[in-house]
Amino acid sequence: MQADTTQAHTEKTMAQNLNHALPPEEHTMLTVSSSRFGEIQANPDKIITMTSPFLGFPESKRFMLIPHGENTPFMWLQSLDDPQLAFVVIPALILVPDYNPALPAQARQELKAGEEDELNILLLLTIPHNNPQKMTANLLGPLMINPEQRLAKQIILDPNKWDPRWPVFTDDGK
Repeated sequence: MQADTTQAHTEKTMAQNLNHALPPEEHTMLTVSSSRFGEIQANPDKIITMTSPFLGFPESKRFMLIPHGENTPFMWLQSLDDPQLAFVVIPALILVPDYNPALPAQARQELKAGEEDELNILLLLTIPHNNPQKMTANLLGPLMINPEQRLAKQIILDPNKWDPRWPVFTDDGK
């Protein structure tokens, strides 16, 4: 993984980009009782809406990012529609600094993003039970987020170019 300064900058930028304020009259808090975090309060200005749901989870369209803890790049993408559903994610640039897959024009349009708009890229992680050292990141199906609109879409890329099980840690544990 990259140096701590790059990680901190990426996390700070992502948090700033995803936390734009709505007008005061739209600040009605949403309360969700999640299986992992208990009761959580979701500010409308932090809710990320999927333009199309994750495969296999058609009812989950609204999510929020919850930090895993201090000094860690890992976050939880918690569904607000299904309290049992949460994905572990990480900003792509932390794991693969040169990861910048082309976004199809149709997907960019769904995200209401222009050609010059910067998108945040999150990678979904798979963590084997009792073996976190074998954790993998899905480079084939990244989550693209337009932080200005708080819209997200999972993009499926070329399987000949991108690995759905990219190792997060090398053999030496780094």
